[in-house]
Amino acid sequence: MTQSKPFSAFVLEFVWRTDQGRMRQRNEDAIVVRPDWGVVVVADGIGGSTAGHVASRLATETIAERLGRSSDPRSDAERWRLYLQATVEEANIAILRYAKEHSDCSGMGTTVVTGVVGWDWLAFAYVGDSRLYRLHGETLTQLSRDHSFIQKVVDQGFFDTREDARRYGISDNILTRALGSLPSVTVSADTVEIATGDVFLFCTDGLSGMVPDDWLRQILLAAKSETLEVAADALVQLANERGGTDNITLALVRVGECLRNSSATDAPA
Repeated sequence: MTQSKPFSAFVLEFVWRTDQGRMRQRNEDAIVVRPDWGVVVVADGIGGSTAGHVASRLATETIAERLGRSSDPRSDAERWRLYLQATVEEANIAILRYAKEHSDCSGMGTTVVTGVVGWDWLAFAYVGDSRLYRLHGETLTQLSRDHSFIQKVVDQGFFDTREDARRYGISDNILTRALGSLPSVTVSADTVEIATGDVFLFCTDGLSGMVPDDWLRQILLAAKSETLEVAADALVQLANERGGTDNITLALVRVGECLRNSSATDAPA
């Protein structure tokens, strides 16, 4: 990807980690982060499926490669949202094709959450229960919404909260969507404006399933006076201390000050 101008009006900081955890025999997560493109892709090979690590790698590499191929300016958030959605759909086809050609990979699948930073926005897309959070001021918001059975029964009003559903015996780990499961997949995608001080957290459920949202918030708030490296290491350590029952993968993106002398007229046309 060639950028004749900065692709964002803001200084951006990227940090990422992946960890096997304490219980799994191998790491089935995959991550690609390209700070020079403003791209993050995080995937979680579905536990128990054949070659989940292959599916997650295919997803991250396919999406990152397609995004890197585009030279479109970063002024049109909606256009990039649609393009991002299309790259995830293409990753789904790539996984299905690979599984068809390699019988030992039959049935493999993965979740994915991905984002692209634009001039003053972030476009994101996801399938499954890998998540995207935004810390804005002191408020942590989950921007993604899990494609899982437990989230579905809550959304349909059978339970007031996920905690109520868990007490009833419903597992967090039953997905309603994943890449590699069907020839056509419904990809959720959206855009959000970015502002100085925002911190975005992309992660697999090896983190979000082990560390409560309020704890995530406290660590990200503390990162305002620390480096992102410290926050990333603390999140991995905490997930492991609380059991480390799954692979742990995360990427943090911090939005810094506006670039000097930049203005709306500097935005790519």
